[in-house]
Order: sequence, then structure tokens, then C-alpha cells
Amino acid sequence: MEWKRDWGLTSRVWLTMFLLFILYLVFMTILVAFGVGLWFIVILAVGMGLVQYFFSDKLVLWSTGARIVEADEYPELYKSVEKLCKEADLPMPKIAIMPSPVPNAFATGRSPKHAVVACTDSIMRLLNKDELEAVLAHELSHVKNRDILTMTMASFIAMIASMIMQSFFFSALFGGNNRENGGSWIIVWIVSIVVYAVSTLLILALSRYREFAADRGSALITRNPRALISALNKISGRLDSVPPEAKAKVESANAFFIIPALSGRTVMELFSTHPPLEKRIANLEKVEAEIRGY
Repeated sequence: MEWKRDWGLTSRVWLTMFLLFILYLVFMTILVAFGVGLWFIVILAVGMGLVQYFFSDKLVLWSTGARIVEADEYPELYKSVEKLCKEADLPMPKIAIMPSPVPNAFATGRSPKHAVVACTDSIMRLLNKDELEAVLAHELSHVKNRDILTMTMASFIAMIASMIMQSFFFSALFGGNNRENGGSWIIVWIVSIVVYAVSTLLILALSRYREFAADRGSALITRNPRALISALNKISGRLDSVPPEAKAKVESANAFFIIPALSGRTVMELFSTHPPLEKRIANLEKVEAEIRGY
């Protein structure tokens, strides 16, 4: 089955991006109206965004302790990724192994030509070949969909709001706000808090949509949605028995993982970067029916 977009999912992604853009315009208009000097903040935010975009792969690998490996070290893993890349029409990414008892996988990199696909050593012991390939196809779908670029762009307004909130805090702490502009700064600070909260919720929603899209991509690449369903169930089940201290060590990479290494269940779905497992499985079952033509 050829790669086809889920237009319902795609429309939700674009709607979320549109709402973020509108929020950005409203926020900039309010800041200009109150005479806030924006250039330094915007330049700083752009700089942080560029660092995140160009060096995200190195930063993620460094924070997780993952190591780039060569083909002779993990020949079967390389063969699987090569096969999946041909199916997905993608260049071969770098492959990394992360030593951890937490069974998981992630992808990073600013473009298909600069991508890294990583998995933990424990996930290779947990899953069979078809399940592992389904997980790898999920990560390659993130690469194909350019999700790193999408999420970097989406996080821009949240970074600006966060910087204004912090600058207000330090200015107030060291007596930088005088009586003349104190009232305006308080309004700007409140607006920044609201914008940060709303943009964060929209970014989380966008992140969940990207996970649905990557699940769909995996099913289309492997033509085996059941393998990913089985893999997700196995990973989720094993995460429940992983010691909390082991999960804490990889907590910084949860937004990248195929399943977050939290407590096993999200307390509040609204604040999760990933959809609930039940919804992901239901979505994959719909894709399976689509593949089979009924």
C-alpha cells in the first residue's frame, strides 16, 4: 500500500499550527502596544531555536548516553533499518544504541539527511524482529514527516513567552521595574503567562498528533500494524516493572520516546506528549482495516 496521508489527522495538525500562528500575532501585537523592546528577546529565541534545530541530535544523544554504532557492530539492526528506508524512500540514518533497562526508541535530527534513529539495548531483547522493525518504522516516520522541524517551529512562541516571564521575574527581583512602567510590565507578564500556557497545550496536542501520524507511517511502511500494536503493548507492560530510578535517568528524553518512561499511565491526558495507548491501538486497527480494504 502506498504512502497516503490521513487528511483528518493532517487537518488537525494544520489547525493547531494555525492557532499557534494566530496566538503569536496577537502576542506580538500586545507586546508592541505596551512598548516592550522585542528585538533582543526575539533574536535570543531565534538563536535558541537554531541551536535546537541544528544540534538537537547531538544534544539528545549526549543527554541519553546513546552511542552511534557501525554496521559491523549490529549487522541485523542495520539490515532492518536499510530495508525500512527503502520502503519509506529515505536515506540511511545514523544508528545509535542507548544502554538502559528502559525498552524504548527515538529519532532525532533536523532532516532525513541528518537523522539519527536510536534504540535501547533492552528493547532489542524484548521485541521479536517484526515488532522491532515496526518500532523502527515508527521512528523513521518521524524523520519522513520532519517532526523535529515542526516541533521546533511550534515551540518558538512558547520560548518567547517564557523568556519574558523570566526577564520580568529577575527585573522585579533586582528592582528593575519602577512605578512608571511597573503596571505595564505586570500586564505583559500576565499575558505572557497566558500565552505560554495556551501555546504549551497546543504544542502538546501537536505532539500527540505527530505520534498518531508516526504510528500510521509505521503501519504503511511495514504493512503490519499488528506488529506495532504488539510492540506497544510489550513496551508498556515492561515499563510498569522498570525501577523508578531507571526511568528517572532517561526522563529528559520522554518527549522523543515511542512511549514515555513515566509511571506507565498518564495522570492527565491533556498534559501528555503522547496519546493514550488505547487510542493508539484503536488508530492502528483503523489503518489495518484500510490496508486490508474493508
